[in-house]
Amino acid sequence: GWAMGLEWISVLLGLAAAVAAFVIAARALRALHRPGEIVVPIGLIVVAGIPVMWEPTASAEVKRAGLSLFEHQWQPHDPKAGGDGLGPVFNGRSCVECHFQGGVGGGGGNKQNVRSFEAMPTKDNPEVRGGLIHAFAVENHLLEDTSKLRTLFPVIPGALTTVSGCQILTRDFDPVRTESVNSTALYGAGWIDRISSKAITHQSLSTSLSAMGREFSGDFHGIPAGRYRVLADGRVGKFGWKGQFATLQEFVAAACANEIGLGNPSMSQARPIGYPNYPDVQPDLDRDQFASLVAFVDTLPRPDEVVPHSPAEAEKVAMGKRVFDQVGCSACHTPDLGGVEGIYSDFLLHRLEDRQGGSGKYDLSTLPDVPLPSEHPLPDEWKTPPLWGVADSAPYMHDGSAASLETAVVQHKGDASGVTERLKRLPDVDRESLYSFLRSLKAPTNASPVDPAILALSVGRKPARVPVSQASR
Repeated sequence: GWAMGLEWISVLLGLAAAVAAFVIAARALRALHRPGEIVVPIGLIVVAGIPVMWEPTASAEVKRAGLSLFEHQWQPHDPKAGGDGLGPVFNGRSCVECHFQGGVGGGGGNKQNVRSFEAMPTKDNPEVRGGLIHAFAVENHLLEDTSKLRTLFPVIPGALTTVSGCQILTRDFDPVRTESVNSTALYGAGWIDRISSKAITHQSLSTSLSAMGREFSGDFHGIPAGRYRVLADGRVGKFGWKGQFATLQEFVAAACANEIGLGNPSMSQARPIGYPNYPDVQPDLDRDQFASLVAFVDTLPRPDEVVPHSPAEAEKVAMGKRVFDQVGCSACHTPDLGGVEGIYSDFLLHRLEDRQGGSGKYDLSTLPDVPLPSEHPLPDEWKTPPLWGVADSAPYMHDGSAASLETAVVQHKGDASGVTERLKRLPDVDRESLYSFLRSLKAPTNASPVDPAILALSVGRKPARVPVSQASR
């Protein structure tokens, strides 16, 4: 009798928890609802947003103008620019210099990595600050390095303090985090731009509810749910390794301003570190130029999922796709999202480093005395990159630290540790089929070819921080 009573109580508590989860989820979705987007709860399933139904389009004339700007090798005081042209600080002379693998618009190699920084909040500087340590400058005195960052964001010395009669030792706190960041492929960017934010928030919610269901059944070994990046204005971020941009237009504007030093209608050119009063200039790109450049990136072709002609190889790829799903890769690399098929991303933030025992490259043992905003990514959180076109976008991971797909897979730790361990236990034939599937995710065959002369500049670029007059590009 008692046992049966306890069993019924357990069932009722489980049902109550499930209902509570549904109510919380429905309220969260209503709070995030915006005009023009549909949110329909059906039981514990939520259909969110309007799927992408039309491919990005632009006129041939506009795309030609955008391609010309994308490939243009900018110079200081360039005649195409309305302002001062290249610089004053920059990482490349053209867009294609860092986006060339598989054709115009692809990813870049490690030589094209840029150095980003983020300054954690402190009592003296309570806001998170971030930017780039540029590789080049048009004048020697504008060259950037970490020493200039130290003058703006100095190390906060530790101290021995007494709280309620107890002595507490705080260690030195360095607010500056730097990271080498790899250039991502831009193929299919227009499709990503059209994915509803509701599709992303719904994906996060679905993963959370699935994890909750597993835990109710006693399974605590699932993949932790990722979280979507909420920007300061409440929008959901989709572009950038940290999901720091909500739209493709903002992403392109920031790339022009920060990577090449081209001011545009949406963003002023980057000022050199340590020179906050560097003089303002007119935008380098006018509205028509900027619009055509955005339109070109917006209409870059989407990658291809290529099935081999050989029946045996085709079956191997199909088997690898099944393995991809069975071991759990698809939990984060969602095959289809928001009506876009074959994208393989949830666009959520995940951790891929282990925190236990202080392992991993991110030391989170010394935290800022001013907490990070709850919606801001932690140093070890990165947005899931789309896998479409992955076969032609080496190196891998946000910092380009994995030269091959095999290395990239085994580097997945943190939230993905369980998936990686399951993959390691698979027979060799299953693992090989997985890699065959990943190698079938190709760059688009109709991408514009890269001019060999420009490609030579990209491959031969020198990462040393030297002024433009000395740079061999």
